[in-house]
Amino acid sequence: MDFFINSAYAQAEAGADQPSAMFNLIFFGGFALIFYFLIWRPQSKRSKEHRDLMSSLNKGDEVMTNGGIMGKLTKVDDNYIVLQIHDNVEIKMQKSSISAVLPKGTLKSI
Repeated sequence: MDFFINSAYAQAEAGADQPSAMFNLIFFGGFALIFYFLIWRPQSKRSKEHRDLMSSLNKGDEVMTNGGIMGKLTKVDDNYIVLQIHDNVEIKMQKSSISAVLPKGTLKSI
């Protein structure tokens, strides 16, 4: 079927330069450092701070939960807390749901 046009064939590939092994090592090492400093280290720091917060909870502390509920701790157990959110209104929650300890007197000022 090639009566009028000659077929064009690709030429042999010119020697493509491959990156050196040292370049690959530096590239992957840099990638690992970026992963460590931007993702892993900050996350481990946040989890350590939250663990310290959980261990420092005491009866009478004013706290805020992840859902935004604020109240005073009336009972602290290993895994659960009892949070008084109003007079004669208490809820039992997991200890890990506490997001912050508020300064004393915060609930009265709100």
